[in-house]
Amino acid sequence: METIVNKVAESGIVTLDLAHYIPKNEVVAFDLKPFLYMEMILKEKDYRAALQTHDWAQYTGKHVAVTCTADAIVPVWAYMLAAVYLEPLAASIAFSTPAELEQALMLQRIKEIDTTEYADKRVVIKGCGDEPVPDAAYVAITVRLRPVAKSLMYGEPCSTVPIYKAPKNI
Repeated sequence: METIVNKVAESGIVTLDLAHYIPKNEVVAFDLKPFLYMEMILKEKDYRAALQTHDWAQYTGKHVAVTCTADAIVPVWAYMLAAVYLEPLAASIAFSTPAELEQALMLQRIKEIDTTEYADKRVVIKGCGDEPVPDAAYVAITVRLRPVAKSLMYGEPCSTVPIYKAPKNI
């Protein structure tokens, strides 16, 4: 009887799933649009009063993207004032859309990866999963691991697309 050998398991390939770097805390928006008069004008006195009565607890522990989805000219200080209220509660705050903030947080986590665990290894960057991963994350992980990995591949260990192979030492 012939023994079945799992060549993928014996290959020494390390799989890296970028979905693990998606921020764990929820990313939400603080949109100035509801605070505008007729969704066009920011009245300072009304805005300050509305901020004082706003339910800030909903942002506790979350990453908050401060934005304005209305096509309006909003003075910079209005965003700053929102940040004053958010800062004691939020996990992080940025002037961006929620998608941009999530991507920035993910790229920061990728930058912080300890590359020693991938040194001289054959690494497969997982290509599909349940959670969408921004394209920028694939570029960032390639830049991060290329200097240390023996090879980089995209896909699944059983079906990969070669991305990079380190030159052999002479």
